Amino acid sequence: MAIPVSNPDARRFFLERQGLAAPPGRAMHKAGLADLITSLGFVQVDSIRTVERAHHMILFSRNQTYRPAHLEALLEKDRLLFEHWTHDASILPSAFFPHWKWRFRRREPIILERWRKWHGEGFDAEFNNTLDRIREGGPVMARDLKAEDHVSGGWWNWHPSKTALEFLWHTGRLAIAGRRNFQKVYDLSERVLLPDHYAGEVDQEAFVDFACRSALERLGFATSGEIAAFFDLVSPEEAKTWVTRHRDELEEVAIETLGGDRPRMAFAFTGVAGRIRDAAEPPARIRVLSPFDPLLRDRNRAERLFGFFYRIEVFVPEEKRQYGYYVFPLLEGDRLIGRIDMKAERGEGVLAVKRLWLEPGVRASARRLERLEAELQRVARFCGVEHVAYRDGWRGDAAT
Repeated sequence: MAIPVSNPDARRFFLERQGLAAPPGRAMHKAGLADLITSLGFVQVDSIRTVERAHHMILFSRNQTYRPAHLEALLEKDRLLFEHWTHDASILPSAFFPHWKWRFRRREPIILERWRKWHGEGFDAEFNNTLDRIREGGPVMARDLKAEDHVSGGWWNWHPSKTALEFLWHTGRLAIAGRRNFQKVYDLSERVLLPDHYAGEVDQEAFVDFACRSALERLGFATSGEIAAFFDLVSPEEAKTWVTRHRDELEEVAIETLGGDRPRMAFAFTGVAGRIRDAAEPPARIRVLSPFDPLLRDRNRAERLFGFFYRIEVFVPEEKRQYGYYVFPLLEGDRLIGRIDMKAERGEGVLAVKRLWLEPGVRASARRLERLEAELQRVARFCGVEHVAYRDGWRGDAAT
């Protein structure tokens, strides 16, 4: 029989698993940052810098003593982290690299077929030349290899060497040695990864076990589909088989959802149900989350647990957007209480707050607005501007 889990308990435990229950002001140095990323499993990378890039916002929301220089050092000097794909481009612990070799092998024929349709026959003509160029000449950026007579049309119209670089990276031959103005610097994987991480091998059974076990540990409770989707390493069928084979380690839990739906049946490791009930209360302060925060990566899960419907509207035509181009969710304690549209206008030295939307039933009390203002001041300092500027009408319908 499934163990019932209340919605508040489930929310608190998931926040704990996602690194959002610890005190955000506790000092964190470089080793602590490496531990945080390992506990999360991955941190998504995105180029949009409306306030600050996604990976920095994700880490800052969990610990506001986070320093981007520490992340750069872990990636480019210590080599304890590397960049590759989960469901999207992400920063990962380098110790995971042996498992990602299975992703490279599995995805290579799929990518070859897709990219042949995308770029046409002969798109792979520069692969060997590009690899030889890097082997002999060292790290490169795409612009170093770009043909002089080629005018790029964006990601859909890569020049041949850019196509080669991305394919060789997607399939593990190249790795990201660093970034310059957010542009990737590519080098041979064996020169980027630490020797033990690069040379490590695991068999298929160990790979599937890692992908599923690590996902469930970080989610706390999950269906087999959610397990598969976490790292996007294994198929739903493989995750389902893993659950069946490890039923002696698992217990079924019935997670109460918001909105009156039936409980969501899921799996957790044996004994976790008791730990769920004992999950710590998260800090009461308001925190701004990145639109790419792992708490929200599974939009349906976030809606079931928090009653919070969220979609990124970057690619939605302006006239059809419900909120805005790049709107940040707001977390208060164990509740997602609203969203805010803001932008770091660095030329003016301000964090410009354009609009606030609070969720139904969430009041714009004086205390809540004080908490929000304190968080916005912290965000402003983090992204390197001097103060917060509130645009006319920024409180919108949250005026009372």
